[in-house]
Parts: sequence; C-alpha cells; structure tokens
Amino acid sequence: MNFVEHTNSLLDTLVRIESTMDNELKHHTELLGKVHEEQQVEAENLICYLTLRSMDIRVLQDHLHMMGLSSLASSESHIRSQLQAINSVLGRAYLPDERTVCDYSWSIENRKKKSMHLFGEKTDNSLPSLMVTLDGSFSEDYDMLKQLLMRGMNIARINCAHDNEKIWKKMIVLLRKASKNTGFNCKIYMDLAGPKFRTQLIGKGAVKGKAKLHEGQKVYLAYCNDGFSRDDIVIHPGEETLVSYLKKGDRVYIDDGKIKGSVIKVKNQVATVRIIRVSGMKSQIKNEKGVNFPDTEMDLSSLTPYDIQCLPFICKYANLVGYSFVRHQTDIQNLQTALSQWTDNPPHMIVKIETSQSVKHLPDILLEGMKNQFFGVMIARGDLAVEIGFERLSEIQEEILWICDAAHVPVIWATQVLENLNKSGLATRSELTDAVLAAQAECVMLNKGTHTLDAMETLMDIIKRQSFHRSKKRYVFRPLNIACEFVKTIQSSHA
Repeated sequence: MNFVEHTNSLLDTLVRIESTMDNELKHHTELLGKVHEEQQVEAENLICYLTLRSMDIRVLQDHLHMMGLSSLASSESHIRSQLQAINSVLGRAYLPDERTVCDYSWSIENRKKKSMHLFGEKTDNSLPSLMVTLDGSFSEDYDMLKQLLMRGMNIARINCAHDNEKIWKKMIVLLRKASKNTGFNCKIYMDLAGPKFRTQLIGKGAVKGKAKLHEGQKVYLAYCNDGFSRDDIVIHPGEETLVSYLKKGDRVYIDDGKIKGSVIKVKNQVATVRIIRVSGMKSQIKNEKGVNFPDTEMDLSSLTPYDIQCLPFICKYANLVGYSFVRHQTDIQNLQTALSQWTDNPPHMIVKIETSQSVKHLPDILLEGMKNQFFGVMIARGDLAVEIGFERLSEIQEEILWICDAAHVPVIWATQVLENLNKSGLATRSELTDAVLAAQAECVMLNKGTHTLDAMETLMDIIKRQSFHRSKKRYVFRPLNIACEFVKTIQSSHA
C-alpha cells in the first residue's frame, strides 16, 4: 500500500469512528436533554469518549504515530475535537457548525472553572487543591488550623461518622476565624457516613472484643447468638437485612481486606463463611472493623437515617457534601431529593467511588450528577481497593480519572496519601511513588495524622516536580470494560 492509499485508509477508519460517535449521541438524545444546560457539551464529550473506548484502536494508534499524528491518547477532555483535527490534516473538510466547541483550549478553561468553583481559588494554579481531614482535637487547636491554612489547605474535611454537631460547629467556627485572620479562604467539606458494615462479635470473643482466627475456619454472620456453640465466632454485620442478600460464593473481606472469606451456605438468616486468608501480625478478628461484600448486589440505600439527620447541619455550614457508598444513579437522585427539603441552594455533591458497583455504573452516575451545574467525584481508594481487589486498584483509579476527565468532572484523589509519613514522620518508598499519581487529580486529600504539616509540604513538593513531566506519558486505547458495558446497554435498548 502506497502513502496515498495508506492515508485514505486511515481517514476512512477515523471517519467511521466519528460516524459511530454521531450515532451514539443520537441514541442518547433523551438523556442529553436532561443534563444541566451548562453540562451539555461535556456530556456529549463523555459519550464520544466512551464510544471510542469501547473499541480496540491500538493498531490504529500505531499507524497514527507512524504518520506523525496524534494517537488520540491524553485527549479525554476534547476527544472529538482531536479526532476532527486529525481528519482535517488527512484531508477531510468540515463546515463551521460541524466542529465541536469542546476543543483543547476550551476544555482547559472549562475544567479550571469547574474546579475553582468547587474547591476555591489557589495561590498556585499549577498544583491541585489540598483537602485535609480534621478530627475533634481541632475544635480546640486554633494554631494548628492556622498552620494548615498557611501551608496550603484549601478544603477542610469533616467526617460525619465521627464526633457530633457540637464539635463540628466548634471546628467550623475556629476554622473561619483562622481563615479571616490569615486571609486564606477554605471550603468546608462534610462526609456522610453511609451504610458502613462493621464487625460486632456476639459469640466467642464478644466480651474482649476480639477472637483468634485461622485459615480454613468457619465464622457466621447472624443477628443473634441463638443456636451456636460457645466456640463459634458469630458476627453481627451491623445491617439487619444484609444476610438476605448474600449467596454462596460471595467474597467477604474484613478489616481492609486483611481477612478474606467466602460464603459457603446461607440458611435461616445465617451466612456461613469459610476463612481463606488471614494477614497481619496477629491472626485475630476484632470489633468495629469494616466488612466489604464486593460480589453482593444489595438493595440498600446509600443514604442512611443517620445521614438524613445530618443534612440540616450540612446544608447550613458546608460548601461540599461527600456521598459515601454510591452504587447507582438512583442514589444521586435520593440525595438530591433529601437536600432539596432543607434548602434551595444545597452544598455541591461529591460522589465517592468506593464500590465495585459504582465503578461499573460510573458513566450513568456521572450523567446523573451532570444534571447539576457543578459536582465532583472522589476516588475513595480504601474501600475501593478492597472491593475490586488490590491488584486492580492502579488500573481502575486511572480509568476513573480518564472518564471523569472526559466529563470535565473534578476529581479528589483520596485515602492513604503519604499515610506512613503522616502518622510516623517517615515516608515509605512506595507511598512517595503513589503520591506522584495524585498530580493527575484536581484535589488531593490527606487524612489526619501527627505529622500532617510535613506530609503537606512533601506532597506539594512531589506534585510540583511531577507537573513538569506528566505530559510525557502515553497510553494505548484497549477497550475499557466500563465503556463497553455502557455502549452495549444502549445498543440493546435500541435493538
């Protein structure tokens, strides 16, 4: 094949891809009509990106590279514009109204605008915003809040799973005082607790709150201790309807995945779980440890009665509300309805992606969130790693970043960022490498620790250095499962 034939063949392939994007946009006409008018262009770009990522274009990318053209990598935020630019170079002519407005320059300014609206202004626009988790001790520590602001904290996080409204208000009053005195503005982010499953030993070990455990052992998830022997480990999972959703083969992870089990039987509201792995220095199970069920489809609302009790306070004092354990787009609707009962101007929603279901349904969750002019996403890597498997976290967290970038939805990179440095004063090599990836997000979250100021300084130094290099990275476009599922669902509904 000579050069002209090769060029024409390449152009034909790219034109077919753009035509496929057009067809997908037509299939989504009704859905696109429901997003906020200020999110219309972004929603179209998201659908075009998902359409492309449902294809395997790795060979095409190689050919584009050989021609000295863009391979479409790193074009998430303006994917159709990039495609049209390549087509123009190859000889296709476009009328002015055929060009998408979502080009490279427009997307940069639009994402900057959205990020600033959610997270506030920054002293250095080359760096992400910085969120720091507060705890009850900050309600009495004005100097620490002042130092956090002066070191770059843009957003203060209050976790509603801890403390109470009296302490939350004291922290907020003190923070606002420090903000006024330093001249540094700071947004207030409040995290809803959500339906967190935690261990409660009601059989062996109930008195001490812990029990020895070994691989191959059976433990039981149940609501009472009737019918068990004194040597049986019986765990109340904290949710009265949970067992009814479990099925044989479902995986069960306890204590951030340190303990792994598998359901081998469900009968009479009792789930029998065989322990497959026990990690850590001590082979034991303790009270108040988190439990994850990544294979289990549950018809449970992400908005708990306790969360609803917190909403009046949140609506009064917070700029942002974090929504925990979202699984489906209907969860977004539920919180919107609840917030509207308290105010016409609710805090902006930050959807936490921390379940396997939320990853699977990410495009639908984003499109539902885009019915609002502004909203964001948090990659809550703690529970997410347990849910999808630690070995897949690196892959999935980047896929979430790409898809959110395509939708122009600002992202918070959260959980265990410089965790060891924050708690002990000494960073591990692996967490320093991990912190480099945080530069891809619009905001980075640090948890509370005794060395928070040092962690903030180190994080900002790492990200500043990385900002000079990260544009060199090139990705190849194998199909994304998230995109394939989204496109396949739409296609089947129009068959």
